[in-house]
Amino acid sequence: MGRVYEMAYRLGVTPWERASLGSGYATQLSTLLERESVGLEAPSKALDMGCGTGDHSIELARRGWQVVGLDSVARAVEKASAKASAAKVDAKFLQADVTNLPAAVGTGYRLIIDVGCYHGLAVQERIAYAQQVTAVTDLGATLLMFAFGPGRRGPLPSGADRTEVEKTFNGWRLIGDELADTRGLAAPIRRTAARWFRLIREG
Repeated sequence: MGRVYEMAYRLGVTPWERASLGSGYATQLSTLLERESVGLEAPSKALDMGCGTGDHSIELARRGWQVVGLDSVARAVEKASAKASAAKVDAKFLQADVTNLPAAVGTGYRLIIDVGCYHGLAVQERIAYAQQVTAVTDLGATLLMFAFGPGRRGPLPSGADRTEVEKTFNGWRLIGDELADTRGLAAPIRRTAARWFRLIREG
């Protein structure tokens, strides 16, 4: 999927980043992020896996999180940094492989947000991803993940289901599984039966 994303950002074809303001998707995501931010003790650290051009990282920073956004595509990271600067929020962005996090990421994260990253990885990459997430988070940390339902869709990610997610994330308990409101997203995404998974690290 890495080359697909590189090409998409080069051509400016990134429909997953074009949710309309006030849409069902945007409203649901805002509600989910607000829930994670209630009672936030600053500075609490959040990691945005596959951050793209940084919209979710910026939103988290506005809510008081100390945010690091990661993406494998240099062009996306550059745009994310520029957008955060324009928005006057403090968010750090790194070009990095989510299956092999660099030392620069650090540890002590209380929230991991993943909007469309994990569900595009191959099986062994998903295992490595889960191990890396566990290594950088504290006990009690939350993982909030948006993932397509399983299916073959050509260039689109293959998706993930609850059983697979629970099996992959050893030491985590899945406490939330709800249908994603995809209104406002591109038509192909609206047909993916996407869900929001919420996991808590217990081990």
